[in-house]
Amino acid sequence: MLLLGITLIAAAVWIFPLYWAFVTSIRDESHVVSSEAGLLPDMLNLSAYGDALFNSNLLTWYINSIGTSVIITVLVLMSGMMCAYALSQMRFPGRRALYAVVLASFMIPSQALVVTQFVLMNDMGLVNSWAGIILPQLIVPVVIIVYKQFFDAVPKEMREAVLLDGGGEYTLLFKIYLPLNWGITSALAIITFIMAWNQFFWPFLVITSENMMTIPVGITQVRDTFGVNYARVMAVALLGAAPVAIAYLIFQKKVTEAVMISSGVKG
Repeated sequence: MLLLGITLIAAAVWIFPLYWAFVTSIRDESHVVSSEAGLLPDMLNLSAYGDALFNSNLLTWYINSIGTSVIITVLVLMSGMMCAYALSQMRFPGRRALYAVVLASFMIPSQALVVTQFVLMNDMGLVNSWAGIILPQLIVPVVIIVYKQFFDAVPKEMREAVLLDGGGEYTLLFKIYLPLNWGITSALAIITFIMAWNQFFWPFLVITSENMMTIPVGITQVRDTFGVNYARVMAVALLGAAPVAIAYLIFQKKVTEAVMISSGVKG
């Protein structure tokens, strides 16, 4: 009973900011800053959501976030899968050294590469473009490591049988190894998409045009567009977070599985 009580209190503390954001977003702006505003919702005013949808670039930010996140997810999974297969199943000079580099990449925080990445994107003329957002986010070594661990676990007899039947490396990867690890692929895809969607720091640096911003960066522009308008700010924040929240609720089991896998690898 004590544990249940502690869990309920922790859940209430966690959910209160979301609850307060929703209550604020459905109030009239004059009532938001009023001393009469209480904890319970006392009105249903959806004008803030209308302003967020039709008087800002929210739909454009949605398109940018969806497009970049989908491309990042596909490229990260494809490159990680093929790299992991080569490291796991193919024998070539420098294989162990390459895998050591992948493992060592965990020791380098992404923030340490920001200046170099920005200079590189600027020299390539990719600032204020989808490519500028996408390319630096394709370095996800945990995907390579997770795939390699599961490829290592596939019986070698299966590989030998396919090779004897005339199958090549691509047949092995996409018709044998990938279907056997489809659950891991879907879990990694979900967590990669969510991470790309929520990315703020790098898109904030590389994008200065409002029409090219993603949802997390675009939210910071609402204050400049509307002035200090807390109801609209909260409405945009909730609309921006809604797709990820819905995806998490639908694929909660897969997301939890991917987080556990990632934590196990990093540990």
